[in-house]
Amino acid sequence: MAMQSVLQVRMDTELKEAAEKLYEELGTSFAEAVRIFAKKSVDEQAIPFSVNKVKKHKAFGALKKYANPAIIGHERELLGEAIAEEYAKDNRY
Repeated sequence: MAMQSVLQVRMDTELKEAAEKLYEELGTSFAEAVRIFAKKSVDEQAIPFSVNKVKKHKAFGALKKYANPAIIGHERELLGEAIAEEYAKDNRY
């Protein structure tokens, strides 16, 4: 028999209860769902569902997949300079 380990995760009580209810309705347990997630992740060598991180205040996050990696650093510098110029204009008396 394979050695077993324990995983402890902290989360909001309401989220935990909602997840437990969902998995019970699906005929399994929250713990089994976590094991399924881990197994699927290892099998696929990836998170087994789409994960998107979009920061509304930064275009680079939302549009990064369309960017030319060779010029991203330069574009960030130019954007920083433009923002600094606008800030300086706004703060002149």
